[in-house]
Amino acid sequence: MASLKKLLGEKGYHILQLERTSTDHFALSGDLNGIRGRFILDTGASNTCVSMDRAEQFSMQSELSEVKAAGAGAADMETHVSAGNHLQLGQWECHDLQVVLFDMRHVNQALGNQEEAEVDGILGADLLHRGKAVIDYHKARLYLK
Repeated sequence: MASLKKLLGEKGYHILQLERTSTDHFALSGDLNGIRGRFILDTGASNTCVSMDRAEQFSMQSELSEVKAAGAGAADMETHVSAGNHLQLGQWECHDLQVVLFDMRHVNQALGNQEEAEVDGILGADLLHRGKAVIDYHKARLYLK
């Protein structure tokens, strides 16, 4: 029986090693608009998000959104939307990515309470769907096509 790595590699998938954090999340680094960042992989997040205070760091232009964000212990948070972003994870690239910006201080505070490093954002289901993602939880790998 072929390994998942070999099978998906033959189908043109890019293999990314994930970091399992002390909070039992998966994290990975990538380049957003050419700037290195650290992101949590969150299959329950509908959208890829970046902390509002990091928008300038990642050269993101945004506009206010009518949609409110909720999750990770907070609700009804103001959001902005930034279109036309470029994300590179390893050799895999995503062009014209729409990113939701919201205040992620509560997320980073929760991580800090567990002595875990802050993140710049969250990679959500929109990105996973777009990349035809396969997650190997046992080997902590993300496959994107």
